[in-house]
Amino acid sequence: MQPGRADREPRSVRLRALARDRAGFSLVELLAVLIVLGLIATMVTINWRSILPKTELHSAVRELSSVLQGTRSDAIARNASFDIQYDLDEHRYRVVTPFRAGGGLAPSNEDRQTLAWHPLPETVRFGTITIGTDAFEKGMVIVRFDPLGSASGHVIVLEQPADENIYTIEVQGLLGLINYHEGLFERLPPKEDDFK
Repeated sequence: MQPGRADREPRSVRLRALARDRAGFSLVELLAVLIVLGLIATMVTINWRSILPKTELHSAVRELSSVLQGTRSDAIARNASFDIQYDLDEHRYRVVTPFRAGGGLAPSNEDRQTLAWHPLPETVRFGTITIGTDAFEKGMVIVRFDPLGSASGHVIVLEQPADENIYTIEVQGLLGLINYHEGLFERLPPKEDDFK
């Protein structure tokens, strides 16, 4: 044995002790990381809240469009007229089929089977529904899809008053096709020059 060697610790023990003293993060470093993460979470939350209302409006547009297209398809496939009722006071809509509850064609409008109401999301409401030159803001509005695929031409304006978002759905009368317009849209009547 060499003199003085027993008094000293082995080198590996000293290195482990040194590493143990330097391991981990200080409290200040941990607090700085938490503050940065908190700021990032706040920015994400703020951005999410600005996106959410428009998402609800687009979802309502997609759902209403799906019902409109499905009703048109049913009218063509079943060779019968289908109606859609818009309740502008309660901000909801539903399909009225030409069939009675037990099956077969209904002999009168009172016997026609109505499907469940589709309510709009709480933040979305009907602005106006325009049929031809008549604009409706209250009450019940009924439009028809006939067996040839045509429809009561109408324009539906969906609004989000709190966020001032507007979306317009246009149902073309002759073809029954559906057009979508972000914002308020009004189709201009044709001019003489359009046909030259």
